[in-house]
Amino acid sequence: MFSERLKAARGAKGLTQQAVADHLGIKLAAYQHYEYNFRKPSFDVLANLCRFLQCSADWLLDLSEERELRP
Repeated sequence: MFSERLKAARGAKGLTQQAVADHLGIKLAAYQHYEYNFRKPSFDVLANLCRFLQCSADWLLDLSEERELRP
């Protein structure tokens, strides 16, 4: 579910995989491993993804149906 929600969050922002990888400071292949469910991100990368994609970690990890970050 993580990989599907990650793709959905990226798509909702109209971002390419390369744009997200660049923001995270990682190689494209490393980011693709997250979307293809080959690897899970570290806590720091997960937190950065949530801030950049403006979604909650709970939603991304399928712990909640609430997608948006709370102020």
